[in-house]
Amino acid sequence: MVRILSLPRFLRSPIAMDKKKITLLSSDGEAFELDAAVAMVSKTIEHMVEFDCAEDSIPLPNVTSRILVKVIEYCQKHVLDDPAKSSDDKAELKSWDDKFVKVDQSTLFELMLAANYMDIKGLLDLLCQSVADMIIGKTPEEIRKMFNIKNDFTPEEEEKVRRENQWAFE
Repeated sequence: MVRILSLPRFLRSPIAMDKKKITLLSSDGEAFELDAAVAMVSKTIEHMVEFDCAEDSIPLPNVTSRILVKVIEYCQKHVLDDPAKSSDDKAELKSWDDKFVKVDQSTLFELMLAANYMDIKGLLDLLCQSVADMIIGKTPEEIRKMFNIKNDFTPEEEEKVRRENQWAFE
């Protein structure tokens, strides 16, 4: 059984939730019609619908269609995230998540921005964990190279940071 207590009034029955469609409009003008339950994985969308801020479509000016397709794919897979799922279901979903984050860096960071903008905590957590996994065991220099970050510390400033945070460099 799906928990529907926090949904807006017009979606509080399973029948209404199955039939209600929401249209999302990407920043490049592409429209995506999807089930309300899928769209409401996004707290931003849920609040817009709940407070009647959504009319014909919900514009997402910070999300391109290329990224929105991926976000919707994630939401469809996670729409009924149930803590009581069997361990097989959880393992299958983890495997799917692991494959989902295997994208180029640019896409990864665009997805992260979209997940943050759309307030999709599970997706944001997944993407942040993916980035954290990428940098584990790397030196600051390796991380800078990986993400094309310019070192703007002077040698003196860098030495001061290393002294103040000695524990992190051990």
